[in-house]
Amino acid sequence: MISIIAAIGKNNELGKKNDLLWNMPADMKRFRETTRGHTVIMGQKTFESLAKDENGKQVGRLLPNRRNIILTLDKSFASKGAEIVYSVEELENLLKKTSKPKEENFVIGGGQIYKLFIEKADKLYITHVHETFPDAEVFFPEIIPIVWNETSHEEHKKDRKNPFDYTFSTYERFF
Repeated sequence: MISIIAAIGKNNELGKKNDLLWNMPADMKRFRETTRGHTVIMGQKTFESLAKDENGKQVGRLLPNRRNIILTLDKSFASKGAEIVYSVEELENLLKKTSKPKEENFVIGGGQIYKLFIEKADKLYITHVHETFPDAEVFFPEIIPIVWNETSHEEHKKDRKNPFDYTFSTYERFF
């Protein structure tokens, strides 16, 4: 089972300069709790954005308590502890061999990876950040209502830790 998890702005904004557009601790908590113990699938840029060295260079890190799979076109890319695949087909074959039936495997970004999997996904976990971000460079694919049924919806107001109103939504594919 392929699930996608993402936080998006009002116009499907995701990020800029290989980073998120906001700091929303409630969203990060939801991400950790939802993906813990599962497989996470990400592109190389997303992996690299997860940690910086002392000079500010993005160097990546594994997400703890998860199986980390990185999808990249760079045949020379390596990361100790992560599984590396070079195509969607290779990833699908790996998951068929190693995943249990109905086990959720989470696509966690970035923009190109979301585009590759939106038509393959069974479920979406979306944090809708109720704000626009005009300087965004990366966008999430459109969530088409005739394809996706919203099965849960939790609205939250901004607070001192979370600077924007937001909604946690879960969608399941109609067919």
